Amino acid sequence: MQPGQRLARGVSRYLRSMGFAAIEEFVPLRGLRVDVMALGPKGELWVIECKSSRADFQSDSKWQGYLEWCDRYFWAVDVEFPTELLPEETGLILADAYDAEVVRMAPEHKLAPARRKKMIQKFAMDAARRLQSLRDPRPGRDGQLFTPLASEEG
Repeated sequence: MQPGQRLARGVSRYLRSMGFAAIEEFVPLRGLRVDVMALGPKGELWVIECKSSRADFQSDSKWQGYLEWCDRYFWAVDVEFPTELLPEETGLILADAYDAEVVRMAPEHKLAPARRKKMIQKFAMDAARRLQSLRDPRPGRDGQLFTPLASEEG
């Protein structure tokens, strides 16, 4: 696993202990991919971006585009990361590959009801598809959906 993936795993474990469900590498909209999207027990949506180094953070020019897709926005970093680089108006999670802890709660900016509904539905569909692909990596006949049987051809 890459350093950011290890952070995402620790964050996801922590969130699960708090009653959240988390999906890594979630795409709220074409062209945007968040490291971790979490759905809380009250329907709240959190985005967590995992940064493994100063260079990783400084090369991220899309993060502000994620703000409109969540109720709270967090950075997840390890204890060696220079946290003074991170914007103070965002949340902060310290993490490693096994666990995490919120050290600065992100301010809440509630999503509009229509967007919340859309995001929760997308979250559910993505999670269900991922689970199904784990259980049945080759759906249909020979990995092809809707492949006609030889007796049905010609």
